[in-house]
Amino acid sequence: MPTRQTTERRPKEENHTMPEALMPDLSPLAAGDLLTEDQLPFAAPHPEGDALKIEPEAPIKTWFGVGGKARQFAHVRSLAQLRNALRMEPALRVLGDGANLLVDDSGVRGLVVKLADPLSSCTIDDDGQLRKRTRDSKWTHDGKRLVYVGAGAHLFKVMNQTVAAGLGGLEVLAGIPACVGGAIVMNAGGAFGQIADVVRTVYALRREDPSTLIALPRERIAFGYRSSGLGHLVIVGAELALTPGDAGALKARMKEINDYKLTTQPMRANSAGCCFKNPVLLAPLAGVGEAGQRVSAGKLIDLAGLKGTRLGTAVVSDLHGNFLLCDDPEHGSASDIIALIELVREKVQERFGVRLENEVVVWKG
Repeated sequence: MPTRQTTERRPKEENHTMPEALMPDLSPLAAGDLLTEDQLPFAAPHPEGDALKIEPEAPIKTWFGVGGKARQFAHVRSLAQLRNALRMEPALRVLGDGANLLVDDSGVRGLVVKLADPLSSCTIDDDGQLRKRTRDSKWTHDGKRLVYVGAGAHLFKVMNQTVAAGLGGLEVLAGIPACVGGAIVMNAGGAFGQIADVVRTVYALRREDPSTLIALPRERIAFGYRSSGLGHLVIVGAELALTPGDAGALKARMKEINDYKLTTQPMRANSAGCCFKNPVLLAPLAGVGEAGQRVSAGKLIDLAGLKGTRLGTAVVSDLHGNFLLCDDPEHGSASDIIALIELVREKVQERFGVRLENEVVVWKG
């Protein structure tokens, strides 16, 4: 029988506040160290103006293909519209690609927004005219090229655009479905790399006072494994620093990574990708790893004999244990998936004493 781990407490429900000691430094940057709001491509005004168009009882599209509706929903197409939305409801939820999300069957109260163009745009600073830096010469002479991306931009599209332009850094995220804002909040990544490696600056609004656009340089962001410490803010865009390279080689690398994932993960199934974060062992676990080592949640699920476990229309993938699927979205429910998440968590803890923490986000209430 493998050595059991010390039982960890159930994580608290997600909220939009952080302990003050963990808050990033939000003080203004020195003059010349950032673009002003009217210079940022993704912050351009929209012809529709500042008014929000609220849609009642709107479906929330996720990769699982199941779940409830939003009581109120709006496409946000400018910073002015987003500010109005935050003043209306500071605790609003932002819908990205829906790839790492499960919505409870009862839906969610309050406002859900989705960032649309230009807050989903991607602009490559080809000639350096967007940023004529007067300070921090490291970023002027280290050969990087800067890309300005709205938080609502699909990571796959940004990846394709930058790889085609011969800019490397995002190709390592091939096969990860996300919008840029969500990818930054969770520091999306895998065995080949993480988005934190190319982030130069993150632009965001405070929920409680969205009047001022905040610019957070990389060194002020506490990126970690699937975390950034930015969940209390609403990210509106980012400045990425990418490395010039051969477009053909970058495209080949992107395809190589994507092809590998297609053979090891159920990429085309209705799922949210990896359901659980890879845990850190608190004590040695025979055949798995040593104390302090981060190990594969999928491996623990596999060793617990849970591949193929089914509850209703929810099933643990036979290909990769950390993928929970809905194999019949038309007749399925979020409650099946939520119940299966809890069953897997319970069985792994019973077998190994390791409590798995959700990577998939669940919206309730």
